[in-house]
Amino acid sequence: MTASALRIDLAGWSREATLGPSREFFAFFEEAERLGFESAWFHEFRLLAEGGPYPSPLLLAAALLARTERLRIGVSALVVPLHHPLLLAEEIAQLGLQSDGRFDAGLGRGTDASTLRALEINPQQTRERFAQGCRLVIAALRGESVSSNEGPWRFDAQQIRHLSTSAPPLYIAGSTEETMRFAVTEDLPLLLSLEPPEPAQLAHVEAAFASLGGEAVASRHASLLARSSLSRYVCIGATLAEARQQFDELLPLLHRRREHFAILRGQAPGTLAMRDPAEVLRTQAIVGDPASCLEQIQALTARTGIRQLRCVFNGNGVLDRAAALRGMRLFAQEVLPTLKRG
Repeated sequence: MTASALRIDLAGWSREATLGPSREFFAFFEEAERLGFESAWFHEFRLLAEGGPYPSPLLLAAALLARTERLRIGVSALVVPLHHPLLLAEEIAQLGLQSDGRFDAGLGRGTDASTLRALEINPQQTRERFAQGCRLVIAALRGESVSSNEGPWRFDAQQIRHLSTSAPPLYIAGSTEETMRFAVTEDLPLLLSLEPPEPAQLAHVEAAFASLGGEAVASRHASLLARSSLSRYVCIGATLAEARQQFDELLPLLHRRREHFAILRGQAPGTLAMRDPAEVLRTQAIVGDPASCLEQIQALTARTGIRQLRCVFNGNGVLDRAAALRGMRLFAQEVLPTLKRG
């Protein structure tokens, strides 16, 4: 990939999108590799009532990395408050080593109340656990000797041995002002969310950089964004009309999914407002024929300065794999080559 090329990844393959035979699920990503996509990203969801076949994204990553040769695998994100930072750093380092550097790790806070209750973690402590855990993981992956005498984890000096020449790339996942400020302070690239859309997150990033001052702030800001990743639903068709029909059919499915999770969080059924289609098009979706999709992606990266895009062809699991694969194949044939050339 040239310096000016865009990195085009896949996302949306968690929760209901992972159901079905493992052999078919793994084969899907072998096909994604053949099509030329750069990476596939997965989330960590633990001890949820609805369950799921792959609660450990690190074990899933190990299996997929063993079946592919070029495709990168990322986790967006590992829920740091659930893990002892030394063990998490060791496992991230191991995956980086055994994949020949094809693993990316996103670090996030996570907010699922049922998981925290099951593991007896006070929800009020997740911010502290995230910040301290991230700093310990980052230091350990740099090969530093780390210790802790305060907070939730307390241990004497430890150093992770047998690291590869460089640790896997780390990202920060989240949407709050505090998390964006943490990423800026640590100079770690961002995994910007699709829900909610990234404009508010980018405003937090801009405010965090503005508070730093100094001559190098502008270049640091541009560098961090260039290394960051944002996400979009992708509806691509042979014609604009075909793509727009896909989008129109996707919207109510997305609303039903959002409503489902809103109800799980305690919101009354039927009270979640339907999103304005024009706003979804502006902030969350790439919709069009190949030429239009290419133009929209180029405009998006020019506007944001972000050089990595996580494409969601399956509506975060509301569309089946066959539908997603049709879009991926057309995108790979007509759009991806130009984006890779830069």
